[in-house]
Amino acid sequence: MKDDRKHIFRDAHQDIETALEIPDTPQTRSTAYKLAFADPEFLCRDELRPVRLQLELLKPEMLMSEYGVESTVVLFGGARIPAPDKKETARTQTLAELSAYYDEARKFARLITERSMANQNGGRENVVVTGGGPGVMEAGNRGAQDAGGVSIGLNIVLPHEQAPNEYVTPDLAFNFHYFAIRKMHFLMRANAIAVFPGGFGTLDEMFESLTLIQTGRMQPMPFLLFGKAFWKKIINWEALADAGTISESDLELFRFVDTADEAIAAMDNWGTVTRRDSLPGR
Repeated sequence: MKDDRKHIFRDAHQDIETALEIPDTPQTRSTAYKLAFADPEFLCRDELRPVRLQLELLKPEMLMSEYGVESTVVLFGGARIPAPDKKETARTQTLAELSAYYDEARKFARLITERSMANQNGGRENVVVTGGGPGVMEAGNRGAQDAGGVSIGLNIVLPHEQAPNEYVTPDLAFNFHYFAIRKMHFLMRANAIAVFPGGFGTLDEMFESLTLIQTGRMQPMPFLLFGKAFWKKIINWEALADAGTISESDLELFRFVDTADEAIAAMDNWGTVTRRDSLPGR
């Protein structure tokens, strides 16, 4: 968003342009002479880490605010889960079977976005946000695009697997160096969290979010785990409660669902379903 206020002092952009026109001398070629905010090598020094952390917090926050994003629905999930029409490329049979959740993530994001666009804020509430990469993340951004809406992608620089998928709204495609700041942006506007099958990254995001809610550092909200069989196989939730390492009431912080329709119904009725409904087979 353009700032139309009158500038009393000279604009920083003007000084950057002026600095390019100065005479070429040993002094002007020195890195010491570069404007501090226009010197990438200086900004990347270890001592500037606090500044970089602040910049990564500020840039997405400012741009999302200027775009009008009021709240979000978060989709976490595995980068390696393929679309059903590409499941033959999956490295394991289990991943091929989990491709069904690509479609459920896509449908869930579409339904959320359709609802968002139908409200009076015109698609600025409950905007879908994903990690911006492939797999379930791609499905979430794709579903939002199916509905004709916008979606956010919070990418991070990794040596593999992480590049923006083609369905993220370009003006809302962000890139991060710091995992911690990226995680903050996932949750700062969250109205609901949906977690699909995934690996270490998904587990990290899921448990950190649950911990914030459990400890009262974040308000309770619909917290949906897609794939009952998957989540009950890889985590013995009941054992945690039976051991006393978590409280029985902590098992009420989330619910299992298998389909997008179940997830929407759970969100609409959050707070009215008992834990016994939440944890079938108890």
